[in-house]
This record gives sequence, structure tokens and C-alpha cells, in this order.
Amino acid sequence: MKNILTTLLLVSLFGFAQDKSPYQLFDKNGKKVRYKKLLKSTENADVVLFGEYHNNSIVHWLQLELTKDLAEKKQLILGAEMLEADNQKQVNQYLAGEINQKQLDSTARLWNNYKTDYKPLVDFAKEKKLKFIATNIPRRYASLVFKKDFQALDNLTDEEKSWIAPLPIPFDINLPGYKSMMEMAEHAGEKMPKAQAIKDATMAHFIVKNFVKNSLFIHFNGTYHSDNFEGINWYLKKYNPELKILTISTVEQSTISKLDKENYTKADYILVIDIDATKTY
Repeated sequence: MKNILTTLLLVSLFGFAQDKSPYQLFDKNGKKVRYKKLLKSTENADVVLFGEYHNNSIVHWLQLELTKDLAEKKQLILGAEMLEADNQKQVNQYLAGEINQKQLDSTARLWNNYKTDYKPLVDFAKEKKLKFIATNIPRRYASLVFKKDFQALDNLTDEEKSWIAPLPIPFDINLPGYKSMMEMAEHAGEKMPKAQAIKDATMAHFIVKNFVKNSLFIHFNGTYHSDNFEGINWYLKKYNPELKILTISTVEQSTISKLDKENYTKADYILVIDIDATKTY
């Protein structure tokens, strides 16, 4: 009997040691939570801001899995930072089957990692006949703000202005995220946080513009755009204070068993991914 118990114990310990996971979810207070709780938390949300590391394979996998699971529960609208507003026509044509992937590649400005990391989401929207909104400002206009400040946008044509948030946008340099950005690049003054703000405002604008009551808008963006309930989240509250927003932040740690203190309160849920997880580029 003693030998049997010893064997069972060893098998149990071996099994536990082999039970590795590349990620762990935490709530904002650092408590471990299961995926099912995250799923349930979306029931009362209007918007989910899923902050990502652009090159992390695990976060892209989880984004797709979450989207699939939520599609069984609610009517979804998808949107992403990785697609720019002036390419919405081409995205719509692809979703409708009017152009193929090769034609989308040649007519829209797609990120280099589009095929591995974002195409699965767009293709899911195509399969399920969901809207996929290109929410980001065309990068040339964000660059214009960085070089010449917000005022440079006043000279855009009406069509060009339709691809960005309505002007003038609200802006608070004292938001911690923008303030730290300015401190990191002192030579740029307020130009760098302003270039970030016009992106955040534009993404929030197109989320609000395309949101439909009783649906769920899932937005995929770099985690810095929504961490600490700032960025896109801050602008969403400015444009539509009634929206119920749920945020997810992504961090990488050398151990996923415990949330590092500096990552507390970054979002409603913090996705901790093993730092050794495969990168897509």
C-alpha cells in the first residue's frame, strides 16, 4: 500500500510539473481569475478594449478565441488599430467578397504581420458577416501632428477630416500616460503625446460612431493605447459617457504565477504571458 501511495504521489507531482501554461489572467487587484470569468464579465459590456503586444503569438491566439466565444453570445462588431480609416472601403470590399486577399494586400496599407496576426480576425468577421472597422488615423496625419501640432490638421480637406476624430479634439497633457511620454522624449515637448492622442481620439471616435445598441464592440489595440483606463478609454468616456467599457491589458513576465506589483490596476483584466512565448516577428 505504501509503495502504491508513493507512486501515486510521484505521478501527481510529475503531472503538476508538466502542467505548464503560457499565460495567466488576473483582475486589477492581482487576483488570479479563470478565462470563464473574463467571458462572463463581457455580458454587460458595450466595448472591450483588448490591449496587446503586437508581436506576441499568445495574445493573438487568445484574441481570436475570445472573439469566437463571444460571437456565440452577442452580436459583435470588430475593430482594430492596425487598420486605418481611409482603408475602410477596401476592408468592406474584402468582407463582402468583392476583392480577394491579394487585392487587399495591394490596395490597403496592411501591417507586415497582418497575415499571421490579424487576418484570422478579419476572416472570422468575413465568415460570420460581421463589421470590421478600421479605426486608426491614417499615419501620415499623426505624423503631421508630431511635426506641426494639432493646428496642421485644420488645413485638411473635408474628406481627409472624415478619417480622423472631429476637431478640435479634447486633450489633457496631465494624463499620466501622456505626461510620462513627454518626459521620456523631452526634446519633442508635447508633440509626441499629441500624436498619440490623435490616434486615441480617432479610434474612440470610430468605435462610438459604429457602435450599435445591444451589441458588443471588440477593439484590438496596442496595450499602451488603453492601459490604466486612459487613451482610447478616456476618449470613449468623453464621446459617449454611457458606454460600459471593459479593458484588458497585456504584460510579459518571467513568471506568470503572480502579478508583478507595477502591473496592478492597469486594466479590468491583466493578461500575463510568459516572456519566453513565441514572437511573431
